[in-house]
This record gives sequence, structure tokens and C-alpha cells, in this order.
Amino acid sequence: MAGEKGIRKYAWVCFFLFPSLGGLALFTLTPILASLGLTLFEWDLLTSPRFAGLGNFRRMLFHDRNFWVALRHTLYFIAGYIPLVMVIALGVAVALNQKIKGRVLFRTAFFVPVVSAWVAVALLWKWIFNPRFGMLNYVLKFIGIEGLTWLFDPQLAMPAIIITSVWKDIGFVMVMYLAGLQGIPATYYEAAAIDGAGGLARFRHITLPLLSPTTFFALIISLINSFQVFDQVWIMTEGGPAGATIVLVEQIVKNAFSYSRMGYASALSWVLFLLVFAVTALQMRLQKRWVAYD
Repeated sequence: MAGEKGIRKYAWVCFFLFPSLGGLALFTLTPILASLGLTLFEWDLLTSPRFAGLGNFRRMLFHDRNFWVALRHTLYFIAGYIPLVMVIALGVAVALNQKIKGRVLFRTAFFVPVVSAWVAVALLWKWIFNPRFGMLNYVLKFIGIEGLTWLFDPQLAMPAIIITSVWKDIGFVMVMYLAGLQGIPATYYEAAAIDGAGGLARFRHITLPLLSPTTFFALIISLINSFQVFDQVWIMTEGGPAGATIVLVEQIVKNAFSYSRMGYASALSWVLFLLVFAVTALQMRLQKRWVAYD
């Protein structure tokens, strides 16, 4: 193969890539294209698909109140989750990047929730938020706060979901920030210290700018993940109470597997994909204004 040229060379390349590309086409690309075609049909899994054109999208945008409620709740989750997980993870990463005793143990402790199953984490926090026996209300009682019903209160259920999600994902973002911090040359800090810059000034003018590529990557990944929030909602509240935590993926799952509206669920999925794609493309475009590549 090394001495082959022209068509024969590319034929060998295709031959060796076929197992991987064939699996990608069969098990990934084909279902994606099939789901796109399914958006144009109404199908309940029992009868033959019936062509509906853009009816699923019209119904979603103009007649389905739950879609707009789920979109609003998803954006609410993102607005609460992203700033918290980014800021806390950065603070933890900066602290654990110092030469402190037992930092490997602390790093491991913060990363354990990341590799824990969402089912276990959600059930744990469901118990913590229990209004009668939960640990959180027990602690809050000592500072004079009582009677919070958390997952049973439409005003507190989504903040509870956000707290749970932040707790689980801090370690994931922390690892990215740790990698970014360890890639900053120590000579920058030494030069700044010689010039009389304090710790806060060094953090503001050296650490944050040089961490901007890491921040950008973590922000993109976190945004994509937060648009797909589902597991914790499904286990902790199932969209309740009174629909206070219904989100887009939860609506997709319910329409597909509870109501057997496969065409409508496919349309919801593609709208979610377009939202994620648009937000990611916007972030890619705006990165030139604030991301500094050294």
C-alpha cells in the first residue's frame, strides 16, 4: 500500500476505513437521517406512518404550550447552572492547584460525583431535599430557616435541580481548569511579583486571560450538556410539581415513549439540535472577542 498511487491508494484507504465508517453510517448517520424524515410524519408505532408535512412543527410552535414552558424552564436551568458550575469549579481548581497537603485526595473527592451514576446521585439528593427527614432542612433549621418543601414547591424545585447538577459536575469542569492552570508558565507570575503585583492582580491579569481558552471549551461543553438536562429531572420530580420542572428532553421522552408520538418527538429533537447548534455557533463566533490564545 505504501507504494500505491492514485485510485488504488484511495481504494486501500477506503478498504481499511470501511469497518469504522460502515458502523458510523449504519448506526449513527442512518438513524439521524431517519429521525429527520420522521419529523414529517405522524406515527404511533402501531399504525403506518401518516404524512403530515410541517404539521408537527406548526403544532409545536403554535399549539403546544408545554413546548414553550419546557423551553423556558430549560433556559432557566441553564441561566442558574452555567455561572455556578463555572465559578465554583474555577475557585476549586485554583485552590487545589496550590501546594497543599492531601490535594490529590481532595481532587479525587471532587471528581467522584462525576463518575457516579445519575440515578444514584439523584436519589441521594432527593433524600437530602426531603422536607421532613432531609439533611438540608435539618442544617437550615439551625440558622432559623424552616418549612422548605424543595421538590414539592414549584418555586424551589428547579433551584434544587440546579444545586444537584452543579454538585455533580463541579469536578468535571475543575479538571479542565486544573489542566489550564498547569499550562500557564510560572515565569509570568514571577515577573508580575517582581513588579509588585498582588495575588488578586495576578489572578485578574494573568490567570483569567490565559485561562480563556479553557473557559471557552468548558462553557461550550457545559452549555451542550445543560440543554440536554433530563436524568435528574426525571428521577427527582418527573417534571413536577405542577409542571415546574418540565424540560425539553423530558418532553421528547414523554411524547415518544409515553404518548407514542414518534414524529412529534423527532420534531422536538431536531428543534433542540438547532438550538444547541445555534448557541454553539454563536459562541464560536464571539470567542474572537474574549478568548486569548497564547
